Amino acid sequence: MKQEIATLAGGCFWCLEAVYDQLKGVVSVESGYIGGHGERPTYEAVCGGDTGHAEAIQITFDSDLITYRQLLEVFFVIHDPTTLNRQGHDVGTQYRSSIFYHTSEQKRIAEEVIASFAKEQVYTNPIVTEVVPATTWYEAEAYHQEYFARNPFQGYCTAVVGPKVAKFRKLFSAKLKP
Repeated sequence: MKQEIATLAGGCFWCLEAVYDQLKGVVSVESGYIGGHGERPTYEAVCGGDTGHAEAIQITFDSDLITYRQLLEVFFVIHDPTTLNRQGHDVGTQYRSSIFYHTSEQKRIAEEVIASFAKEQVYTNPIVTEVVPATTWYEAEAYHQEYFARNPFQGYCTAVVGPKVAKFRKLFSAKLKP
């Protein structure tokens, strides 16, 4: 097994974590914060917009089973990469669309995937996803980890997370974990 790390931000981390947890080749998914200033940010500080951090996920994946490019292809389907600092009703820089690359190869692949989606005109509006170097990763509080799995009937989960998971499962059924 060849393990690698991918770090993505695309709105609420509960949504992204719930999707990637089900993807074949993904070893683990952790919710957290990245891309801002200050050490040990809290959920309240990040949501307040004061830290500059994004809600994000860090994916550990087996690159023998799934490629970084495939992770990004899922990413660009399960969130709206054309809205600046917003996903649906979630508004603020903490909800921005970002790819935090760990290697120059990840940067190159991210730029190629964005160019491909733009060329194919998958979206009406331009993609605003930023591609930036990964900075210090801060794990989110324990109650955020596996949030959807533990709280599927919570209001936000039924209204927002659940439909994203259903869309993912429909579009990527061949890539689901058994």
